[in-house]
Amino acid sequence: MTIWLRFLNGADIEALNITDDEVIEAVESVVDAHGRGRTVFEPRTHLVPDNGGAGHFNILRGHVSTLGARGLSGVKVVGDFVPNYQRGLPSELAMLTLFDPYTGVPLAILDATLITEVRTGAMTAVGARHLARPDAKVLGHVGARGTAFANVTMLDGLFDLEEIRVTSRRPESREAFAARLREVTTTPVRAVATADEAYDGADILVEASRLTEPQPLLRTAVVRPGAFVVPYGTISAVELDLLDVMDKVVVDDWRESQSGRFGALRAHVDTGRLSERTLHAQLGEIVSGAKPGRERPDERILFWHRGLSILDVALGHLILTRAEAAGAGTMLRYR
Repeated sequence: MTIWLRFLNGADIEALNITDDEVIEAVESVVDAHGRGRTVFEPRTHLVPDNGGAGHFNILRGHVSTLGARGLSGVKVVGDFVPNYQRGLPSELAMLTLFDPYTGVPLAILDATLITEVRTGAMTAVGARHLARPDAKVLGHVGARGTAFANVTMLDGLFDLEEIRVTSRRPESREAFAARLREVTTTPVRAVATADEAYDGADILVEASRLTEPQPLLRTAVVRPGAFVVPYGTISAVELDLLDVMDKVVVDDWRESQSGRFGALRAHVDTGRLSERTLHAQLGEIVSGAKPGRERPDERILFWHRGLSILDVALGHLILTRAEAAGAGTMLRYR
């Protein structure tokens, strides 16, 4: 039996013109499915090559029962190589393979670099929709590469923001990021020199730094009542007592939060400051209505999302369905 699969490169996917609203809808739908027990996945694993610390790979595996008539399974491999900017490359390059869950037949191979960027931004936005104050006006964002653009633009689309502040380690990087944002939004965008300036008085605080060593960029003292905080850098950029001031801590998945050696709150899990007892909820429980999200305007709420494989599968399904209808991509003979 001859088997063909569809290969979609980055240009193929960009040409489909999938909107932010479609991405957010797909992500929120699969988060809801997760909250209802309609997904299957294993926590990510890491492959750390002998490369002198240049970077590592994340391997994510997931299945979503609610996609199409048969559900859909997938595996994504994504590199995390911070120095790639020196070579003119994204720090995260990814590939997603989609499979028929009943036969194991491979259906498609996708450049998942854009998927990784937008699904992370969409997860930040879905979390904000349920956990941030509806009247949030100031966004402070640390980090200017990778998922940063999707974070800021998707949040800007959900809230009536009055100011966006961005920063990163390199002045040329934060200035370029601010300029790129000004091309797509009428909200005032200000590039600032430090994380403290970005976060001062902010209603939404996002930490998406690209550190190679732990450094406290998001300080506990800057988190004001009513703030919504999203730290998700690979290497910790928060203080150990950050959770002490939080009224609620929400994660994307508790098993995922406990896995691996990386993550913004890895030290908090390892020391017991974040545990199943202190955790308020998984986001899927809130989206599906099983647990409450924000209940008071003055609540300080932290959302830690590590990136679930089921988000990649959901966006892979959206892209593959659109590509099939458009006849996009290249058909490859598998056997």
